[in-house]
Amino acid sequence: MKNFVVKTIANAGALAVAVWLIDNITLTGDSTGKQVATLLLVALIFGLVNVVVKPVVKLLSLPLLILTLGLFTLIVNALMLLLTSWLADKVDLSFHVEGFWTAVLGGLIISIVSWALNVVLPDGD
Repeated sequence: MKNFVVKTIANAGALAVAVWLIDNITLTGDSTGKQVATLLLVALIFGLVNVVVKPVVKLLSLPLLILTLGLFTLIVNALMLLLTSWLADKVDLSFHVEGFWTAVLGGLIISIVSWALNVVLPDGD
Protein backbone atom coordinates (compact mmCIF):
# COMPACT_ATOMS: atom_id res chain seq x y z
CA MET A 1 0.00 0.00 0.00
CA LYS A 2 2.84 2.37 0.86
CA ASN A 3 4.46 1.70 -2.52
CA PHE A 4 1.19 2.59 -4.29
CA VAL A 5 0.91 5.88 -2.41
CA VAL A 6 4.53 6.79 -3.13
CA LYS A 7 4.13 6.04 -6.84
CA THR A 8 0.92 8.07 -7.00
CA ILE A 9 2.61 11.04 -5.32
CA ALA A 10 5.56 10.69 -7.72
CA ASN A 11 3.18 10.63 -10.70
CA ALA A 12 1.35 13.69 -9.36
CA GLY A 13 4.65 15.54 -8.95
CA ALA A 14 5.75 14.56 -12.46
CA LEU A 15 2.42 15.69 -13.90
CA ALA A 16 2.75 19.00 -12.02
CA VAL A 17 6.20 19.57 -13.53
CA ALA A 18 4.83 18.83 -17.01
CA VAL A 19 1.95 21.27 -16.47
CA TRP A 20 4.41 23.89 -15.24
CA LEU A 21 6.89 23.47 -18.13
CA ILE A 22 4.58 22.96 -21.12
CA ASP A 23 1.97 25.54 -22.10
CA ASN A 24 -0.28 23.08 -23.95
CA ILE A 25 -0.72 20.79 -20.93
CA THR A 26 -3.25 22.58 -18.79
CA LEU A 27 -4.65 22.15 -15.32
CA THR A 28 -7.33 24.60 -14.34
CA GLY A 29 -8.90 25.18 -10.99
CA ASP A 30 -9.99 28.10 -8.85
CA SER A 31 -7.87 27.19 -5.83
CA THR A 32 -4.61 25.47 -5.05
CA GLY A 33 -6.40 22.76 -3.06
CA LYS A 34 -8.63 21.92 -6.01
CA GLN A 35 -5.61 21.78 -8.33
CA VAL A 36 -3.77 19.43 -5.95
CA ALA A 37 -6.82 17.19 -5.68
CA THR A 38 -7.17 17.18 -9.47
CA LEU A 39 -3.48 16.32 -9.86
CA LEU A 40 -3.83 13.40 -7.45
CA LEU A 41 -6.91 12.08 -9.27
CA VAL A 42 -5.21 12.45 -12.65
CA ALA A 43 -2.16 10.66 -11.22
CA LEU A 44 -4.44 7.78 -10.17
CA ILE A 45 -5.90 7.62 -13.68
CA PHE A 46 -2.40 7.81 -15.19
CA GLY A 47 -1.24 4.99 -12.92
CA LEU A 48 -4.22 2.80 -13.87
CA VAL A 49 -3.63 3.47 -17.58
CA ASN A 50 0.04 2.53 -17.15
CA VAL A 51 -0.82 -0.67 -15.29
CA VAL A 52 -3.71 -1.86 -17.46
CA VAL A 53 -3.27 -0.49 -20.99
CA LYS A 54 0.46 0.15 -21.40
CA PRO A 55 1.62 -3.50 -21.16
CA VAL A 56 -0.86 -4.52 -23.86
CA VAL A 57 0.23 -1.68 -26.15
CA LYS A 58 3.92 -2.49 -25.57
CA LEU A 59 3.31 -6.15 -26.36
CA LEU A 60 1.44 -5.32 -29.56
CA SER A 61 4.13 -2.84 -30.61
CA LEU A 62 7.04 -5.12 -29.75
CA PRO A 63 8.31 -5.31 -33.35
CA LEU A 64 8.43 -1.49 -33.53
CA LEU A 65 10.13 -1.32 -30.14
CA ILE A 66 12.83 -3.70 -31.35
CA LEU A 67 13.17 -1.97 -34.72
CA THR A 68 13.61 1.48 -33.14
CA LEU A 69 15.80 0.16 -30.29
CA GLY A 70 13.23 1.27 -27.73
CA LEU A 71 12.60 4.79 -29.02
CA PHE A 72 9.01 3.83 -29.84
CA THR A 73 8.49 3.87 -26.06
CA LEU A 74 8.27 7.67 -26.35
CA ILE A 75 5.28 7.25 -28.65
CA VAL A 76 3.68 4.72 -26.30
CA ASN A 77 4.15 7.12 -23.36
CA ALA A 78 2.60 9.93 -25.40
CA LEU A 79 -0.41 7.77 -26.22
CA MET A 80 -0.84 6.89 -22.53
CA LEU A 81 -0.75 10.59 -21.64
CA LEU A 82 -3.34 11.38 -24.32
CA LEU A 83 -5.53 8.54 -23.05
CA THR A 84 -5.20 9.91 -19.52
CA SER A 85 -6.23 13.36 -20.77
CA TRP A 86 -9.26 11.87 -22.53
CA LEU A 87 -10.30 9.88 -19.45
CA ALA A 88 -9.82 12.92 -17.21
CA ASP A 89 -12.15 14.85 -19.51
CA LYS A 90 -14.74 12.05 -19.29
CA VAL A 91 -14.76 12.20 -15.47
CA ASP A 92 -14.85 16.02 -15.56
CA LEU A 93 -11.33 16.72 -14.31
CA SER A 94 -9.71 19.91 -15.55
CA PHE A 95 -6.58 18.32 -17.07
CA HIS A 96 -5.95 18.54 -20.81
CA VAL A 97 -3.12 17.72 -23.20
CA GLU A 98 -3.33 19.59 -26.50
CA GLY A 99 -1.85 17.65 -29.41
CA PHE A 100 0.33 14.65 -30.07
CA TRP A 101 3.75 16.35 -30.03
CA THR A 102 2.88 18.05 -26.77
CA ALA A 103 2.09 14.60 -25.41
CA VAL A 104 5.45 13.27 -26.62
CA LEU A 105 7.32 16.06 -24.83
CA GLY A 106 5.06 15.71 -21.77
CA GLY A 107 5.59 11.96 -21.67
CA LEU A 108 9.35 12.47 -21.78
CA ILE A 109 9.25 15.01 -18.95
CA ILE A 110 6.91 12.86 -16.87
CA SER A 111 9.13 9.80 -17.35
CA ILE A 112 12.29 11.64 -16.26
CA VAL A 113 10.71 13.39 -13.27
CA SER A 114 8.82 10.28 -12.16
CA TRP A 115 12.03 8.23 -12.31
CA ALA A 116 13.90 10.85 -10.28
CA LEU A 117 11.14 11.08 -7.67
CA ASN A 118 10.94 7.30 -7.36
CA VAL A 119 14.68 7.21 -6.70
CA VAL A 120 14.41 9.88 -3.97
CA LEU A 121 11.14 8.83 -2.30
CA PRO A 122 11.08 5.73 -0.09
CA ASP A 123 9.20 2.76 -1.50
CA GLY A 124 8.88 0.50 1.53
CA ASP A 125 11.57 -2.04 0.55
